[in-house]
Amino acid sequence: MTLLPRLLLGALLLTLAACTGGESNVSKGNREGILHYGNGSEPQGLDPHVVTGVPEHHVIQALFEGLTAKDPATLEPIPGVASSWEISEDGKTYVFHLNPEARWSNGDQVTAGDFVFSWQRALHPKMGNQYAYMLFPVVNAEAYARGRLPDFADVGVKALDDVTLEVHLNAPTPYFLQLMDHYSTFPVHPPTIEKFGEISTRFTPWTRVENMVNNGPFDLKEWNLNRHIIVEKSDTYWDRDKVKLNGIIYYPTENIVSEERMFRVGQLHYTQTVPLDKIPVYEGIENSPHVQSPYLGTYYYLINTTMEPVNDVRVRKALSMAIDRVKLNNTVLQKSRFPAYTITPPGTLGYQPPKLFEFDAEKARQYLADAGYPGGDGFPQLELIYNTQEDHRKIAVAIQQMWKDVLNIDVAIANQEWKVYLDNVTEMHFQIARRGWIGDYVDPNNFLDLFITDGGNNNTGFSDPRYDDLILKLAPEAKTREERFSLFHEAETLLMEQMPIIPIYTYTSNHLKHASVKGMPSNLMDYINFRYVWLDPNETDAAPVED
Repeated sequence: MTLLPRLLLGALLLTLAACTGGESNVSKGNREGILHYGNGSEPQGLDPHVVTGVPEHHVIQALFEGLTAKDPATLEPIPGVASSWEISEDGKTYVFHLNPEARWSNGDQVTAGDFVFSWQRALHPKMGNQYAYMLFPVVNAEAYARGRLPDFADVGVKALDDVTLEVHLNAPTPYFLQLMDHYSTFPVHPPTIEKFGEISTRFTPWTRVENMVNNGPFDLKEWNLNRHIIVEKSDTYWDRDKVKLNGIIYYPTENIVSEERMFRVGQLHYTQTVPLDKIPVYEGIENSPHVQSPYLGTYYYLINTTMEPVNDVRVRKALSMAIDRVKLNNTVLQKSRFPAYTITPPGTLGYQPPKLFEFDAEKARQYLADAGYPGGDGFPQLELIYNTQEDHRKIAVAIQQMWKDVLNIDVAIANQEWKVYLDNVTEMHFQIARRGWIGDYVDPNNFLDLFITDGGNNNTGFSDPRYDDLILKLAPEAKTREERFSLFHEAETLLMEQMPIIPIYTYTSNHLKHASVKGMPSNLMDYINFRYVWLDPNETDAAPVED
């Protein structure tokens, strides 16, 4: 994550004000239909089959479209590139009928063959797509991705003609339509990919402004590194007549204090988050722009179980039990989150995960003693890394102190820029690392399949054959939801007994949203469908909040 220093952001504010002749971005944006959007971090890239982060998702969601999209209020699947679909009685065959008006930004028709090419690319063993497992419900997709099946023609996706795509699944997959609006399953333009390299070549110039060919409601106009990304309404998008925004400007607002100030002076319509110490302030304002909602996500610490001293499960349990999550939430988090003891948020589709532990100082000290470090004596060097953001630092400092108070150990903490942090997590160059997982679809599977052996996002070293069997084989074959959830419960119990992660809290979404922003309802996934967003020019005032 690239840090935008306060001086640079200050200069940016002055520049933006000067460019508008004193008129704020919000006021001018309302007149011109341009949304000014705080996006958190500088995106790692814009290739749907390479990136993994939330900041990347926000931009890609505007530039590309999958077979389905989400209704922004209900989260139910709605037509995207596919105008309709049919599902067989056994739930294992899907036939998607593509909209014949769906176009790439260069005017080419979006075809079923484009999806076959794109899914081959997403699953290619050399692609290194950490989200490849999203397509594993498809027949032979996993075998191809693992390099065990050389011929992609044997994977269960076929173009019957230009506008008909047939997909065969290993087993009924209740959330499959939800997967079709995740960017890892989005199509890319085959001739453009091939122009700049092989099908599996990563980070080629095809995502540059001058080269990109995309199929979403907006086109990439400008990418000024560490300044902004500008997208403008597409002339070729099939549903362009219903797209009300003329453009979106995404700002890398990693410094959340500066982001909040940008909102207050009218430079942003929307912030990615709210500084923790400002939440009570905004809650005290009438008609507050602060929007807080339940959010399908878990904030946790990854543990590299291959490195000392955290390769000992007793050390991992000691670290976890020494954290007083209730106290953390009531103080540092301003009562804005919910303490977490598992990876899956409670109540996901009605599923209730196990709770195997809680804050227990005595048990934590006993586990550490059993591991050979009574009273913290002789405890070796241990480091926690986190991506640069003030709230992550506050949480890390608080937990660092809890570990000192309860276990009498010193744990170093270190912040890293987003891209460096992602590389270190991916390469497992860490002992403990901050992590957050936001559901890509509403189902417990989306959290539990993170930890299958060699999974693209399993950066812990955890591997359990029984766990893999439960998640990959037995749960998909379950006949009822009750049976399926029982298998998930067994798997999550195995996971938390071995503790390759330390859950911290269940998220809520917290944003500042200007009153002019419409068509952006709160929902469990904090999902925005930009083709429905619009700006009311009659709403001009921001909230009066003092420093």
